[in-house]
Amino acid sequence: MQRTVLAETTLGDGRLLQLVSAGDQDAAASCDVILAAFGNRPAVEPPPPALRETPDSVRAALADGFGVLTLVDGQPAGVVIVSIDGDVAGVHRVSVRPDYQRLGIASAMMTVVLESLALQGVHRVELIARAEFPAVVAWWQRHGFAEIARRGTSLTLARQLPVCLIAETAEQTQDVGRRLAGLLRAGDLVIASGDLGAGKTTLTQGLGAGLGVAGAVISPTFVLSRVHPSTVGGPALVHVDAYRLGSAAELDDLDLDASAADSVTLVEWGSGVAEGLNEERLEIDIRRSLDPADETRWIFLTGVGPRWAGLREQLEAE
Repeated sequence: MQRTVLAETTLGDGRLLQLVSAGDQDAAASCDVILAAFGNRPAVEPPPPALRETPDSVRAALADGFGVLTLVDGQPAGVVIVSIDGDVAGVHRVSVRPDYQRLGIASAMMTVVLESLALQGVHRVELIARAEFPAVVAWWQRHGFAEIARRGTSLTLARQLPVCLIAETAEQTQDVGRRLAGLLRAGDLVIASGDLGAGKTTLTQGLGAGLGVAGAVISPTFVLSRVHPSTVGGPALVHVDAYRLGSAAELDDLDLDASAADSVTLVEWGSGVAEGLNEERLEIDIRRSLDPADETRWIFLTGVGPRWAGLREQLEAE
């Protein structure tokens, strides 16, 4: 069976990272990744069920749901298995081989999984994490998961899935920005992610038009940030490009806190860098087809924090 490439990019060292659909032929490789990842953790009692996985058990889990396998230059580096029950999905065996960790593979896999589930109409995703691994629990919390139940040292974490909007042209991408402007208010933080050419600036142009701000909204790559004052008495738009920034500390040097309370702050390329600016934020991830001739954009919206509770309902009311 031929693998379906779900996403691909190039790592900083030039290696090709691909996320592909996992099938029967990938059961053994996926099992090896799971055993290597969970076997590298400190021993706990009782041992995690993941250490009892076999190619047959992985194959059965893939048949009941689906899996995403990460390849680095063709070598299996990470895997995640997903089950679906109605509008609730379960995430299992999120694993990255020790020699491929700290490359953002787990985050990349979860982004693909959450977006795939959103496209299938799933509303919530859950997983089990062990309290003995606080760093792992904290990682999930940074990705929008919150504890909803606890049984001994096993924590059930859950989060709502992104809302997916589809834009077939650049004009429709701008229209999405105009719709979002109607939901925004002073003090809001928006983090926009997506590959080069995905449409982050195009969406921001629509958002600026919807807010009624002055000045042409273009990518601030070389000046890092631009302030667009309102022409209608509303909040200004602070447009930031974090592409050239290597850390949250470098973002702090822009002193965005000084204007945050009175403005809408939008940070392109802000994933993994700008989250510390506001615990409550709107995250936008724009995906494009791997076919260069296809202009379709899939725009995934995730509200983090109480400020964005009911985002799906707000958009439906627009």
